[in-house]
This record gives sequence, C-alpha cells and structure tokens, in this order.
Amino acid sequence: MSWMTDDITAKDPVSDLKTLLKTGAAISVPGVNDPLTAILAERMGFRCLYFSGAAFSASLGVPDIGLFSIDQLLDSVKWIARSTNLPLIVDIDTGFGEAVNIVRVVKELEQLGVAAVQLEDQVSPKRCGHLDGKQIVSEQQYVEKLKAALAARKNMLVIARTDSRDVYSFDEAVKRGTLYRDSGADVIFPEALETIEEFKQFAMSVKSPLLANMTEFGKSPLLTVKNLEYLGYNLVIYPATGQRIALGAVKKVFANIRDNGSQISSVSDMMDRSEIYDLIDYEEFAELDNKIAPKITRKSGF
Repeated sequence: MSWMTDDITAKDPVSDLKTLLKTGAAISVPGVNDPLTAILAERMGFRCLYFSGAAFSASLGVPDIGLFSIDQLLDSVKWIARSTNLPLIVDIDTGFGEAVNIVRVVKELEQLGVAAVQLEDQVSPKRCGHLDGKQIVSEQQYVEKLKAALAARKNMLVIARTDSRDVYSFDEAVKRGTLYRDSGADVIFPEALETIEEFKQFAMSVKSPLLANMTEFGKSPLLTVKNLEYLGYNLVIYPATGQRIALGAVKKVFANIRDNGSQISSVSDMMDRSEIYDLIDYEEFAELDNKIAPKITRKSGF
C-alpha cells in the first residue's frame, strides 16, 4: 500500500532494526537508491535497506567524492522512506562537514524515519572505500564527529565506519573499531578487510554488532551471509549490486536497439507493465482519485 492510499499507521524502524540486531543472525541488506527498488526489495522479503552514497553519486552522474549536497540526499531519502516500512540505513559519508553539519543531517534524517546513519573516518573529499589513495582523519577528529551524531539523535542508530585497514593496517582497524565502539557507536563497520581471516579476527577482537560490505570488484572477498553470520557479523550490505546489474541490463537492451533496430529480444527479461503497476499500487491510486473526485456522468442532449 502506498503512503498516499493506506491508512497512516505508526512504524518504528529503529526498534525494528534493533530487534534484527538482537537475533544474532546476519541480515542481508540490499542497496536501494529509488523508491521503486525499495518497494521491490520489501515485496521480496528483505528486512532492512541500505542507501549508498557511492550508488547515489553514480545515479547523479558524478564520482563518489562528496559532490552531492545534504538537501539532495534528504530529498531522495524522503521518497524512499515513504515508500517502505523497512528500516533504512543511510550512508552520510564524512558527515557533510564538521560537527554542526552532522547534527543537522542526523536530525533531518531521523525526522524522515531513517533507522540508522553510517559515518566514516575519511578526510573530505572522500573516496570510494575500495579504491586506493584514501586518507583518514585523526582518532580525535572522528570521535568528535561521532559524538556529535550520537548527541543529535534521539533513537536512531549510528554506525561507525573505519577505512584504516586500507590506509594503515589491520591492527589499526581493530584499534579504531574498539575506540569507536567504546565512544558509543551502535554498530562498527570495518571497510575493505582483505581476507576471511581478517573478518574473523576483527569480529573476535571488536565485540560489537558488526557490518560487512560485500560490494563487488573491491578488496574484500565475496562471502555468503551464512559465512559472515558464522564469523560474527550482523548486517551484510550490497550497496551497488542492484544498480550494477540494472546498468548491465540497460546496456544490453540499448545495444539491441542500436544494432538490431528493436528491443524484441530483450522483452522476456523485462518486468511487465502489470508487475510495475502492482509495485506502485496503481489501482489504489485510481480508487483514491475516484473517491475524492468522482467522475460526473453527464446526459447527452437537452
């Protein structure tokens, strides 16, 4: 049911996310950057969603180096949060500036019904977590930002991401993960771990709810959710998986149109009109329209 056509009911995405974390199971969290994909993920049985800064940047046609604004983020997240009852985790990169900027974005996202924000310890402008050439801020600088986010939130969870494995060492990642946990972060996200053993040792060393990033073409091995659950991880994100597969499909059909003058060979791969209408509750909107503006039947002639 759409937020426009359904009766307004209270939802508590933060409590839902906390409940998922308490189970101890690893939860698959697909990346979504538009409402239609979010609705599809919910219909397919996923229990949590992720809004990726990298995928959002790509959707705007720019690299993941902090080029979009807070207001651009808020506008996009607003539509996604409205479209689903699932907990939504939002990547806020380095926080859009210093402590005061973090306070603003955390408060605004919480008002939209976001369940958690993810804050990383890179310098700004940042880089994709699986690319070389990253730099990170001092422990003190990051903890100040982290505490600003924690002070600004009411119930929302705060996920602390460290990129120190790739910049310095695995031991530095463990050190920072422990510090961020002790500073109040609800979930720790060690980015770009390089082996199964590193995932295992990090979980053993940093006793906290943990997030693993299973992005493709990166520095980390692609592990199954069951593997990661066994190793001690709670949230498993796939930040750009849907976007990448969609672009591959679009490229294929565009090539068919360009080279063959038709999309016919790709029609069987498409979601048909009725399926899309079902996702967006087309009939519910039609009923709403008829209810608030009933069609007037006019007699012809006088």
